Parts: sequence; C-alpha cells; structure tokens
Amino acid sequence: MLALLHTSPVHVPVFDALRDAAHPGLELRHHVDAGLLERARRDGPEAVAEPVAAALTRAVAEGARAVLCTCSTIGGVAEAAAAGVGVPVLRVDRPMAAAAVAAGPRVLVLAALESTLAPTAALIEEEARRADRPVEVRTRVVDGAWPRFEAGDSEGYLRRVTEAADSVTGADVIVLAQASMAPAREATRVRVPVLASPEPGLAAGAAAARGGRLSHSGPAVHTAE
Repeated sequence: MLALLHTSPVHVPVFDALRDAAHPGLELRHHVDAGLLERARRDGPEAVAEPVAAALTRAVAEGARAVLCTCSTIGGVAEAAAAGVGVPVLRVDRPMAAAAVAAGPRVLVLAALESTLAPTAALIEEEARRADRPVEVRTRVVDGAWPRFEAGDSEGYLRRVTEAADSVTGADVIVLAQASMAPAREATRVRVPVLASPEPGLAAGAAAARGGRLSHSGPAVHTAE
C-alpha cells in the first residue's frame, strides 16, 4: 500500500485517476491535512517537522510500504523524516526536478505560492549536482492564481497558470511547482517542455511501495506542435 500525504483534498481524485490509468491494483491511502501548508506558509517548512513525522508514522502503522508527499512546500521536510519511519518517503516533485535538469540549463519555476519557490529551486539545484550538470533556476509566482484556487475556481486558477507559462521566454524548460498546476500543462502553447509532478511522482511512489528501485527518471513532457 502507498500512502499519500496531501495538504489539499483536490489531489485525491487526481492521484486516484493516475493510479487507475497506470498502476491498476495499487492500493492508495490518502492523508489530507491542510493545516500543514497553512503553518508552513506562516512559520516556514521546518515548523511542521513534528506533525509531518507524526503523519508518516501513522501511515506506516496503517500498513503503508512507502509514503508520497504531494506538497512541494513540505516535501523536503517529509523526506528528512524518512529515517525515523522505516519505509521510503518520497516527495512528488523529485522526478520532475531530475527531468528539468536533463532538459536544459535554463529552468523557469512557476508556482502559485511564494512558499513553494525556494524548496523547488533547491531541489532542482540538488538534482543538478547529482547529475553533474549546470543549471540556472529562475522562479516566478503566478499572479492571482492562489486566491482562485482557494475560492474553488479551478478553471480560473489553471487559466492563470497557462497564461503565465505561455509568457515565458529565455527558458529551456518550465517547471510547474505544485501538483495542482498539472492540468495546465496540456493547455500551454509554449515551445519548450512543461513539466508537472503527479504522474512521475506517483510512478516513483508505486515502485517504492512494490519494493522496486526508486527512479529519478522524469515525466513525459508536453510541447506545442
């Protein structure tokens, strides 16, 4: 069984659909705690280290063979707690970061939340060191996107993300930092790869839960024709 730690309930049907399409038979158990993101935004990601560790411990007690954290803001905190829980703990955006490094040195990170930018940029730089590749990471908050997400306006939220991606210049690859941004990837018209985290992240989590080797291979990319 693979446990998923979410900070929004909107991710539950997304990952269920990906499981049904690519990993039939994989049991998922969802743990949703919006308060983790709220506190991390207010006080910094390290402020949620204890409740994140408690959530991971609870997931393992319920039978999880691996845990996938789908929140980019607290993903590093979740990974750091892995040693204390006894099963693999993965952050959903690590395979995406590895794919971004492989795509080219000029990486542009788009996020709806300011708190997501630093952890995502640091992860990409970490993967660049791992691959011994040069990288230049730029970051940008998508203006007006998060209030729409909070209001439940998914269409408006994704439209803002799509418009921001289509306005990007001077980049070899665009990274959509938050899992909730993934549907915008299909609507973009920009002529560079646009990467999202849910699909490759779930693949890595599935491999870990089934006892396979963890992979840093990246996601399929979408480019305009």
